[in-house]
Amino acid sequence: MTSAQVDTENVPEEGYERGLGSRQVQMIAIGGAIGVGLFMGAGANIAKAGPSIILMYALAGVVIFFIMRALGELLLYRPVSGSFAEYAREFLGPFFGFVTGWTYWLMWVVTGMAELTAAAIYIHFWFPEIPQWVSALVFLVVLFGVNLISVKIFGEVEFWFSMIKVTAIIGMIVIGLGVLTLGFSDAGDTATVSNLWSHDGFFPNGIGSSLMTLQGVMFAYLAVELVGVTAGESENPEKTLPKAINTLPWRIIVFYVGSLLVILSVVKWTEFSDGESPFVHAFGEIGIPLAAGIVNFVVLTAALSSCNSGMYSTGRMLRDLASNSEAPGAFGKLNARKTPAVGITVSVALMGIGVVLNYVVPEKAFLYVTSVATAAGIWTWMMILVSHIRYRAAVDAGRLRASSFPAPGGALFSWVALLFLVGVTCMIAYDKDARICLYVAAGWAVALGIGWAVLKSRNPQIAERRDPEFEKVG
Repeated sequence: MTSAQVDTENVPEEGYERGLGSRQVQMIAIGGAIGVGLFMGAGANIAKAGPSIILMYALAGVVIFFIMRALGELLLYRPVSGSFAEYAREFLGPFFGFVTGWTYWLMWVVTGMAELTAAAIYIHFWFPEIPQWVSALVFLVVLFGVNLISVKIFGEVEFWFSMIKVTAIIGMIVIGLGVLTLGFSDAGDTATVSNLWSHDGFFPNGIGSSLMTLQGVMFAYLAVELVGVTAGESENPEKTLPKAINTLPWRIIVFYVGSLLVILSVVKWTEFSDGESPFVHAFGEIGIPLAAGIVNFVVLTAALSSCNSGMYSTGRMLRDLASNSEAPGAFGKLNARKTPAVGITVSVALMGIGVVLNYVVPEKAFLYVTSVATAAGIWTWMMILVSHIRYRAAVDAGRLRASSFPAPGGALFSWVALLFLVGVTCMIAYDKDARICLYVAAGWAVALGIGWAVLKSRNPQIAERRDPEFEKVG
């Protein structure tokens, strides 16, 4: 077997239906890079960093590409649905696989809690007479059904959710370019590229303030790694996964850098504020009718898309944990449609509890779940990078076969990305408003430590390092 092939001998038959085609995997990858973090969160970052926020999104985008190429190399070495949890288990030991799997599961459960509540609020925009809990419950039940029926239905729903988001951003860019070049609309007289530097410069609040926004910027990229979870259900992973990952730079350039370049040229950065969608504000300045309603619909699809993806990934991660005796065995079962129904059901039930919590204490609940999601995302990315570094060392030593999709720069760029994430973590610790993220992470670490100790006491073999019997190269 050549290095240009996937090591299918060591890819376990997981029982999933490989029902995600290239079209769906591509749009899942695109959808993972476009979320509420861009549509809503960018407003706060613009207010803090001014036009330099464009550079921050670009810088973070480069690091995200390094992370995804590292994941891509691992995926083509062994495409499994457990993805980064499975790689952490293989290259770092069972404990790290246990922590990574449960942490990623938690990230999506709490994200689902927040997104369901957000979706209900967006519906309230049009139908204020409908109680918020009713809308949240309806979305919960519908998306639960979508994920329970089959992976093909999930992929199709996610395809159209992503299509709406992509269309909205491209439309905004085209309209913005028209305003800049042709000068039409209410914003035509003041729209100019010089808005990027004319109001106190490109770094109006200093480089330090710009760097401090990186934590919020990285939050906007959460879920981009979701394409790795689809590996076990992709029809042709050796073709669809590299294509999805290699197009990531273009998605970042167009959807993040491109849209912000246009928005901040059409409307000067001083007019944006925290708590306001920059897209809504820009559409309003241009004078597009029903601007708030249009963007509200797009943000609604973004929230539902995120919740849909969360239900999908939680079931797969729980099944991976169960298959390694790190979760109850019931989570490892597939239903007749080859979906992990028990894991999805339990995760959805917990998301439902989150809807109640968000209704009772909306301010605190949203802050807590956002903090958990950020910490969990950074941990997941770090585990991908460290696993990749260990994998490359094994390949260089001749103990493992090379992947058909090697990351550029090898382990070097993984080290660069890892140091960047450590730097972002330090910035979080420095920021008093974001510091709660680390407190929550510490509490979760204690809970996982207790869980691991209980598992070891019941099954001592679980802590033994299981080196896979891969054929040595050469």
